[in-house]
Order: sequence, then structure tokens, then C-alpha cells
Amino acid sequence: MSIFSSLFSRGDEDDFENESGSTSGDRASQPEGSSTGELQEGMRLDITTPDGTPLLAGKITALTPTTLTLERLPGGLAFKVCSLEASVCASGYDKKMVPIGLRATVQESTRTLLKLKNVMVETHAENRETFRLPLSVPASLYRQDDEHYKSPEECILVDISTGGACIQSEYLHAEDEVLRMRLKLDDYTPLNFLGQIVRCVEHAPGQFRYGFLFAQLTEEEITSLNKILFNIQMGIKRTHMRTEIGHW
Repeated sequence: MSIFSSLFSRGDEDDFENESGSTSGDRASQPEGSSTGELQEGMRLDITTPDGTPLLAGKITALTPTTLTLERLPGGLAFKVCSLEASVCASGYDKKMVPIGLRATVQESTRTLLKLKNVMVETHAENRETFRLPLSVPASLYRQDDEHYKSPEECILVDISTGGACIQSEYLHAEDEVLRMRLKLDDYTPLNFLGQIVRCVEHAPGQFRYGFLFAQLTEEEITSLNKILFNIQMGIKRTHMRTEIGHW
């Protein structure tokens, strides 16, 4: 049996919103010491070349011990057709927000379907703080003293985790500068974060990317944010009325 088969999970499992907080990765039947991450039907995977060039993003619609099939995400346009027998990498996140990395070979590729064979686990690190969901959505930055969010500085959210975010902006900020960030994700209420610039690189002429470290979130805030990110990852649309707790 392929090591990949230990990652399988069917779509009828309880989702991350289960109040008990348990996931299929906690099953007693799982071999001791094995990784807790699991693939499941409906999960998003991002496909790249081995050198990291993006190819496409799709959702899993079929699984076997050594193959998986991806189809388009809701609202997604046509896939880029990949060369047969080409090596590709796939990445995604399980129910516990654990990153999953795979390496595979293209078996079938069309504008609406991608079937991969020889699928093997490449990396799997269980650390929810390292989970980072790639996005490209509008966000706004504000000065620390702008507590009523009156003077927005428009920017783009590149990715986000429970520890912080990557932001792209045409405005120049200094490392260690403390700012506020506000963003709207899908149907959820706007999220507000207090944070600090910890890294700055020039991504393109006149465009800067910042590492934005959130002020420490409480366990309840982390759980709530993880649920939102998981639902976005799975394409689940639902209104989430979060409780105003702490600074975020």
C-alpha cells in the first residue's frame, strides 16, 4: 500500500466546524506515528512545476491509493493543459490546517480535468502556525492611531495565516512599523488586525511586499480564524458572525 493512501479521507467526514473539534486525523485506527494530514474529496490543491511555477488550482474529485483527479473550482476557468508524463508538485491543507505536499506524474490533462499518477508524499509538517492560505483579495492598512478606520491605504492580501499575512502595496513602510489591517473574506464579517511590519521586499517597480505579523491572537481567535480559512480553502460559502474578542 502506498504511503499516500494513509492521507485519504472521504467527503462525508465531519468538517472543521464540528463543535467537538475532532477530525478524521484523530482516528484510533491510524498507525501510531503516522502523519495526521488527510486528503479528501472537495479539497483544493495548487499544482506547480517542480521549480515552483504555478500551473493550475483545482479540487479533488476522485482518489485511489496512487492517483488523484482534479476538476475546476467553482467559478474557475479552464485548466492549463499539462504535458503527459510531466512531473508536477501539489500542495494543499488538511482539516487541521496542516500543509500537505505531494509529487506526481501527469496521467491525463484536459481543459476541465487533471489526473495524476505515481502520487507520493513529498513533505508534511504538522504545525498550524505555518499554515498560510494563498489569496489575492483587496485589503486596507491604517495607521495605528486610526482606531475608527477613517483613512484607508488600499493594498492586496497575498496570503494569510493565524500568525500574520503577506501584503502587497505601492506605499512604503518601515520595518517594525505598527499598523492596523482590515479585510473582507467571502461572506464573513470584516476582520480587523493590529500588527507589525517585520519584512519588506520590492516585488516589482513601485510595488512592495510586506510580512505583517499579527499581535498575538487568543486560542479562541485562532480557532475562529482557522475555521474561516478552512471553509475558504474548501470553497464553503457561509456567513460567520464572529464575536468581537481582543484586538482582531
